[in-house]
Amino acid sequence: MKEAASKALEVMGTIDEQHQLHLDAPLPLSGPSRVRVIIVFPEEADVADMDEKEWLRAAGQNPAFDFLKDSSEDRYTLRDGKPFRDQG
Repeated sequence: MKEAASKALEVMGTIDEQHQLHLDAPLPLSGPSRVRVIIVFPEEADVADMDEKEWLRAAGQNPAFDFLKDSSEDRYTLRDGKPFRDQG
């Protein structure tokens, strides 16, 4: 059987606690379609190695935080509280 020519697409994603892969952005492909997935990760994969931008991106796309998109969660305004200025 002759194998069809393949193309490659690199995307970033996060593997959650349930061992599920979540991509950072939608794929620019139409489906349904079967694909071959190759996972590349550091030999010593550790969440402590994630930088702040990776954490924020992962949290922003995690459906566990979808409740924050509800307008009823907007409990505070810029007039609430006092500004915090870190002198550190």
